[in-house]
Amino acid sequence: MRFISTRGQTAPLGFSDAVATGLAPDGGLFLPETLPDLSGALTRYAGLGYAELCFEFLRIFATDIPAETLRALVAQSYTAFSDPEIAPLKKLGPNLQVLELFHGPTLAFKDFALQLLGNLYGHQCRVRGESINVLGATSGDTGAAAIHGLLGKPGTAIFILYPDGRVSPLQERQMACTGAANVFALAVDGTFDDAQAALKEVFADQTFRLRHRLSAVNSINLARVLAQCVYYLHAWLKLPAAERERVEFVVPTGNFGNVLAGWLLQQMGVPIRGFKVATNQNDILFRFFTTGEYRVGAVAPSLAPSMDIQVASNFERFLYHQVGRDPARLRAIMAEFAATGRYRLENWQRGTFTASRCTDAEIPGIIRRVHRDYGYIVDPHTACAFQDLSPDRMSVVLATASPAKFPETIRAAIGIEPQDASLEALKSRPVVKHRLRADPAAIRQFIAEHAVS
Repeated sequence: MRFISTRGQTAPLGFSDAVATGLAPDGGLFLPETLPDLSGALTRYAGLGYAELCFEFLRIFATDIPAETLRALVAQSYTAFSDPEIAPLKKLGPNLQVLELFHGPTLAFKDFALQLLGNLYGHQCRVRGESINVLGATSGDTGAAAIHGLLGKPGTAIFILYPDGRVSPLQERQMACTGAANVFALAVDGTFDDAQAALKEVFADQTFRLRHRLSAVNSINLARVLAQCVYYLHAWLKLPAAERERVEFVVPTGNFGNVLAGWLLQQMGVPIRGFKVATNQNDILFRFFTTGEYRVGAVAPSLAPSMDIQVASNFERFLYHQVGRDPARLRAIMAEFAATGRYRLENWQRGTFTASRCTDAEIPGIIRRVHRDYGYIVDPHTACAFQDLSPDRMSVVLATASPAKFPETIRAAIGIEPQDASLEALKSRPVVKHRLRADPAAIRQFIAEHAVS
């Protein structure tokens, strides 16, 4: 299978090259040239364990990796998950289930893709005899998961940009307390959007990117989105047959990659009724899905910091499909958005999407209500997904992070402080971070001084 850029000015690549490249040289994002039809394989997939299901799904796309090699890489990727189900589905009520995605090594849903991506990078280094330098930006959980996917892997270095003072203390410690020589936590001034914009400029410098063999670890990387498709498929197959075609997945999201993965699976023939995009008070996606206008606003720090985003990079993949897979039109849209900070999609129809928003004032009350009604504790991001649930359909809420990562918010809401041994161990370790301006030149200089060659 080949992969093309949304902006249409990069030659198609195979899976491994698309993963290694990350962001396409023309500034676009890679997508499969054609989406497969999975409808005839769903019966065969039923009953598979998580790792085997992931292998069967990914082998459709990773056609340049030998099947047994891919199987081993996938199996290795899910050995560090603490629940034998990997992504357990918990029933809270007649029309309400929770898909727990926080049993990986960094207690967040990003582990599903980034444990795999780390192993893919390691495989690439071995096969090609080359080192790789991985660059990412994070609003909280991506950085920790990416770092733990590459921790100590030979031939790799990882550089993670994050907004200084705008991630939770434990999220920062997961990035800055590893002690690994190949890990660089870069605390930049400003917001996540500032960090992400600087990252894209660094990748746009093709001479620098090629010299240092840079690859992207953000959800702009194709492998991230494909790996996340699997937990939707896993959950859908676990539902009773009568519930499958009336299920709405409710997805806390800021950068749109998480919900895009589910939507792509639907486009591949899995009959999912719909998706609810659940935002915090930084609600650009809520505003788009209710009005059809995509307009940047100011970022307000929140109790759900991983969603403090105004420029959702994965939204470009969705727009590409919405404009009929027309790269010229997509380029015009992205140019208009870059120039004005807004775009209104013509003849917009929500289709299978609904949306909700949740302010900081509402999050503690939702945490209390969920605990009171179901005896279940949710982190502040997952709490946003419990806003305005529809009573007439099966809702599957994606629990994206462990509540133990946000003890102050949980304690203030319900008087309980959840703990996790791996997080407690971080509290005694020194924080090693490097403060930088959110400036492409400063970032390039730091990478050039610390990259593996």
